[in-house]
Amino acid sequence: MSPTQRQRLLVVVILTVGIGIAATLTLLAFQKNLLYFVTPTQITSGELPQQRKFRVGGLVVEGTVQREGVKVQFDLTDTANSVTVVYSGILPDLFREGQGIVANGQLTESGVFEASEVLAKHDENYMPPEVSEALETAKNMRDKFKGHPK
Repeated sequence: MSPTQRQRLLVVVILTVGIGIAATLTLLAFQKNLLYFVTPTQITSGELPQQRKFRVGGLVVEGTVQREGVKVQFDLTDTANSVTVVYSGILPDLFREGQGIVANGQLTESGVFEASEVLAKHDENYMPPEVSEALETAKNMRDKFKGHPK
């Protein structure tokens, strides 16, 4: 192998290793910043690890909103199961009971979802696709267990 070929091979190997390292670091950073969407049923079944951030969506249960200054606690349901959500901050103007929302945050050791952000729908006909799919799936599962046809 001539010195020129050796030099080219070394450059190709260094570039390949550098690209591999850059791709690995990019994928690791992307994985840490992903927010998976889950339903209250998935939370109550214990499928999710604590100390991991994710999104939960559903309907705010009527009569469960409790306010203490800027701290708000409410239950979120997918019509099959519900989970308690705690949020400290100013809620969106469109937040109300019976409305579909998506909350970002993480599960505490006591099983309460601690939200860092709450997002509400922006008009009467809109519901986030993830929330509407989760509600439909939960409704179908509930009907299936009660013996009702679809």
